[in-house]
Amino acid sequence: MDIRSQILRRSLTVGSVAAFLVGSLASAAVAETSFKEDVYPIIQIRCLSCHQPGGAGYEASGLDLRTYESLMKGTKFGPVVVPGNVLESNLNVMVEGRAAIRMPHNKKPLSKCERMIFRSWVQQGARNN
Repeated sequence: MDIRSQILRRSLTVGSVAAFLVGSLASAAVAETSFKEDVYPIIQIRCLSCHQPGGAGYEASGLDLRTYESLMKGTKFGPVVVPGNVLESNLNVMVEGRAAIRMPHNKKPLSKCERMIFRSWVQQGARNN
């Protein structure tokens, strides 16, 4: 095999490996975020004590976080989730500290990882999955 053929073969091999790695990274970056498996466990631990009937957050806003349906219903002031739009979703605004009141109120803020789970879920359409 001449030198040109060897170079071409190596270039194709390196290119194939690079394409595979880029494709794998892209797939990992868009992994589906599940409401049931990823979002709701955070809500149960960090939010539910206040945001259910009888809780201070529920009494103040009407936001009930016991179910997907009640989350999507929102508050007495309107929806808290705008599927696909983290900038307009009040859920994200509140947990990311972009409002005067941060949630959870008077408690340790959500971790960066927890906030990113909410963000990813909303960006992906806030599905009941």
